Formats: sequence, structure tokens, C-alpha cells
Amino acid sequence: MLPSLSVNTITSFFNAVSRRYRRILLVLTLVFGSPALLADWALNMREGITEVSRETYSLHMTIIWICVAIGVVVYGVLVYSLFAYRKSKGAVPAKFNHNTTAEIIWTFIPFVILIAMAIPSTRVLMKIYDTEDAVMDIQITGYQWRWQYKYLSDKGAPVVYFSNLATPAEQYENFAGKVSAEKGENYLLEVDQPLVIPVNKKVRFLLTSADVIHAWWMPDFAIKKDAIPGFMNQAAVIAEKPGIYRGQCAELCGRMHGFMPIVVEVKEQADYDAWFAAKQAAAQAVADMTSKEFNREQLVEMGQTVYTTYCMACHQANGQGLPPTFPALAGSKVANGPIEGQLDVVLHGRKGTAMAAFGTQLSPVDIAAVITYERNSFGNKMGDMATPLQVYQLQQAK
Repeated sequence: MLPSLSVNTITSFFNAVSRRYRRILLVLTLVFGSPALLADWALNMREGITEVSRETYSLHMTIIWICVAIGVVVYGVLVYSLFAYRKSKGAVPAKFNHNTTAEIIWTFIPFVILIAMAIPSTRVLMKIYDTEDAVMDIQITGYQWRWQYKYLSDKGAPVVYFSNLATPAEQYENFAGKVSAEKGENYLLEVDQPLVIPVNKKVRFLLTSADVIHAWWMPDFAIKKDAIPGFMNQAAVIAEKPGIYRGQCAELCGRMHGFMPIVVEVKEQADYDAWFAAKQAAAQAVADMTSKEFNREQLVEMGQTVYTTYCMACHQANGQGLPPTFPALAGSKVANGPIEGQLDVVLHGRKGTAMAAFGTQLSPVDIAAVITYERNSFGNKMGDMATPLQVYQLQQAK
């Protein structure tokens, strides 16, 4: 038997349902009725700042409207048939299971539509895959969770650097009841060193990865290419407008996938030349620092910056880590053991663990600094130091 329901119970139920629908109606009113919200409600692709991106957008809109037209025709016929030939009006279904004319028509029309779509699509795809006649090449290597940019030039000191998330950790760390700081304008879409290219010059990107599959996605360039370990993908761009453009890694690549932004700054040629010259001078200065003598205090100070940029995401700001995947450095046998052992771990990583090899990612100065910092911080009091020359000799021996 069904339980008996009182009038009060029924009334409370309908009041609850009514309140729920009032809340839904309020949300819909705010979303669809607010000009401020609608002004920033972008669901479409960006037109971008390149010829290829604009043609991609145009092709996208053409295909969208073809699909809309097909949907209107198909569903229009369907709805009309449901009402015009319903049983209540005395409609009697035809008794046949085959009609050659109808089958030819509904095969021929889609065939023509597909050909009409394929012709402009092929033309745009050929432009997307055209990487010939570039005036400069940049190798882009994905790491968990940062990008490395290497300018392939045989003139002057090599320009190689990493682009790391610049959003302060206080803005996104809100676990264990901790309240995060107010989000910045470019939350999780800002870096310490952007990729810089000249305006109106064809630049070829050579994309690969040092660990897992990443994807370099820059919407304003209409570029989205996988960075695959052991494989080199190619893409090219001619940026037509100076400015700063933002993208993200678009391939799930691990715990910090959402913290791997891409920023490209397009400069006028003169500004780019000045920037590149300054980068080469800085690279030469770093190379010269390998033979410079540092004291422990200097290395600890520099090492804190390196640790914050490259190590803190896994080992945490207090050095306690997130065991067992990311072990603690505070009191660890590695940071409190022979310095040669820690050098080996940092340079070559540990297979089968999340510890990456930093021997090819960081300069000898940075590696010496971060090791010295770790051995003299978080309660570790080894009192010793690694030297840039010591790290450089180990890198060359390998």
C-alpha cells in the first residue's frame, strides 16, 4: 500500500519545488538578461591575427551555417510530417520498403555537400601545413609543466630559456581550508618569460616533448600541435599585429596540466632585434658565471628563486612534499647525505618516479644554487655547497 500523505506534506513538497524553479528562473534571468554578462560570453572561435587564423575562422563559420541549414531542413521535414500525417487526421502509412528515386536523392545531395565542404577545407589545410620558407626556427619542448624555447641560430650565444607560470601560488592554493588570494587579470595565463617573435615574418616552430605528450595551443595563431616525445611536429606563423597573445597546453599531461600557460609577444623588428641581442648577452653572461666563485650565502639566495620556480610545485614551499609521490626534502637522506648523490639525482632524475632530470633544463649555476639551498633550508643544516664548475664538469662528463 502507498503511505498516506497529509495536506501539509503535499503543500511543503510543492513549495519546495516552487522555490527551486524560482531559483532556476533567477539564474537564467541573470545569465541571459544581463548585458554585462552577455558582453563577455564568447562561445565562438577567435579570428586571430594571421591570414591562416582568419581563413580557419571563415571556414568554421561556413561549415556551421551549412550544418544549421541541414538541421533546419531535416528537422523541419520531420516536424511537419509528425503533424501533417498523424493518425488522428486519418493518415494511412504507405506499404513499401524501397524507393530507388528517394535513395538516389538522399545519397547524391550529401555527396555534393561534402564535396562543397572539402574544396575550401583542403585549401585551408594546405596553408596550415605549409612551413616552408621560414626566416627563423624555434624549437619548442614541453616539460611537466613548463615550455622550453630554443632559438635555432648559428650567430652569437645560443638563446634557450624556460617559460614558467608566473601566477603567484597564493592565488590558486586553496586546499585544507586555506582561502586563496584575489585572482589577477591573467590568472593562470601569465608567464615569467614569454616567447618573442617579430611581426610580419614567417616563423617555424619545431615541437617536441621531453616527458609526456603536451599540446602547444595558441588560438590567435590558429595553431594547436601535439608535442610528442621522440617526434618533431611543425607549425608556422606570420603574426600581423604586435601584441601579447595567450594560450595553454591542450593535452592532459599530469597533475599541473592546468598550470602550463603559453604567452607569445609579437614585436616590431627593431624591438625584436634589441630583445634578441639582450638575450644573447644574458646567455653569454650565464656561461661566464660557470667559472665564477660564489659563497654559500649567495648560492642559497639564488637557489631559493630556482626552487620556487622549478621545485615548489612538487616539494611544496615548506619542503614537506606530498608523499609518497613527491617526497619531503626536509630531513631527507638525499638532502642530508653526500652531495654527490644529490647532484646525481638532480642532474639525471630517478627512473620510475616523478623526479625529472634537470641536467638539460637548468644552467650549472642554477643547479648548484638550488642544491645548496635545499641542503641548508627546511631544517637541513649541512653547511656545505655545490659549485657551478662542479656541476658543469659532471654535465660534460655525461
